[in-house]
Amino acid sequence: MSKKVLIATEKPFTPEAREKVVSILEKAAYEVKVLEKYSDKSELLEAVKESNALIVRSDKVTPDVMDAASELELVVRAGAGYDNIDCQEAKKREIVVMNTPGQNSNAVAELVIGMMIMMVRGKFSGKPGTELRGKTLGLQGFGNVGRRVAEIASLGFKMRILAYDPLIPPEKIRGSGAEPVDSPEKLYAESDCISIHIPATPETVRSINYDLLYKMKQGGVLVNTARAEVIDEDDLLRIYAERPDIRYISDIAPTNQEGILVCDGNRCFFTPKKMGAQTAEANFNAGVAAANQIIGFFEKGDTTYKVNN
Repeated sequence: MSKKVLIATEKPFTPEAREKVVSILEKAAYEVKVLEKYSDKSELLEAVKESNALIVRSDKVTPDVMDAASELELVVRAGAGYDNIDCQEAKKREIVVMNTPGQNSNAVAELVIGMMIMMVRGKFSGKPGTELRGKTLGLQGFGNVGRRVAEIASLGFKMRILAYDPLIPPEKIRGSGAEPVDSPEKLYAESDCISIHIPATPETVRSINYDLLYKMKQGGVLVNTARAEVIDEDDLLRIYAERPDIRYISDIAPTNQEGILVCDGNRCFFTPKKMGAQTAEANFNAGVAAANQIIGFFEKGDTTYKVNN
């Protein structure tokens, strides 16, 4: 009996990416169902029944989804972050969870650079701004995206690159062209621009707080293409009121964005929705990787990208 795969994307793949994913899976003799732009979770709960594998983007895979999918063996997040999936619950049920690391990295990195340029040039208001060339960029998190940002900033803008990542050995950071620092406090104090690349975990949620933000250099720019939860929004608002020089730009709008806009809308910008992986290339790469990982898992037992060990 062929395996059944559900592609469930409230925020759909591009048509080209979706068609390629479906064709890869169907060529492998898998039965594929597509659920796009659904507005109610009940649609997902109904569609996932009898599915052996599930491909999602930012869609939440919670215990009730797993309850509805009694045959589910594998969930693949088409992207790097996977905090939208209850990994521990999946592990209890012996459901493997995978991501597709690196497939969206360039798309997110280019967005980071674009956001930095927008802010240092005063949101293109016509008033004098500054240049990135020769400035110091701090990277909080030095995974695939962080390394790609470092590469573009270093080669294209001759920026000095600092990186803080307690999970990566200093020599590996140096080997990728950045200077390791031993604390986030040092990173924030020495960087003209800071780009956040950390997941939302119990350790990182609200970890970017008043004390850390206050250490930012005069005129500092903070870029967040990671997760909204890592910012202490109350502290961000307090900093905005106390430090009229600090600027914040993100593709995840904070819940208190109105308060920040009232403080000074010229110093912040939030995209209408999360834009990091919203390119045709990233869509295609992540979708194709997800399809191939499903085939590798069922045909060869390959769990290379398993994240709920």
